[in-house]
Amino acid sequence: MKLGLIFVAAAAASFAAPALADGKALYLEKTCIACHGKDAKKPLTPEYPKLAGQNAKYAERQMLDIKSGARANGNSAAMKGVMHLVTDEEIKELAKYLSEIK
Repeated sequence: MKLGLIFVAAAAASFAAPALADGKALYLEKTCIACHGKDAKKPLTPEYPKLAGQNAKYAERQMLDIKSGARANGNSAAMKGVMHLVTDEEIKELAKYLSEIK
């Protein structure tokens, strides 16, 4: 009986919080690809930054600042329309992924 309860509790815990999507999946899902390119190396226009290999902490800070409105210069208006769809945890995962692209 006790073992059964432990199993049920463990199973419930595994479904309680969905696993965070990996950075690459988020990059595609959140439409980053549309402006920054399939591999984050060839943006749609020269005005948009290449994100591949970017420092993770820097990228995370920029995304958080755009989301909050603390950064409202340059092309951040285009990003503002997307960033409200991205959680802070997803931003961290995206930044990590971008920093690992060679």
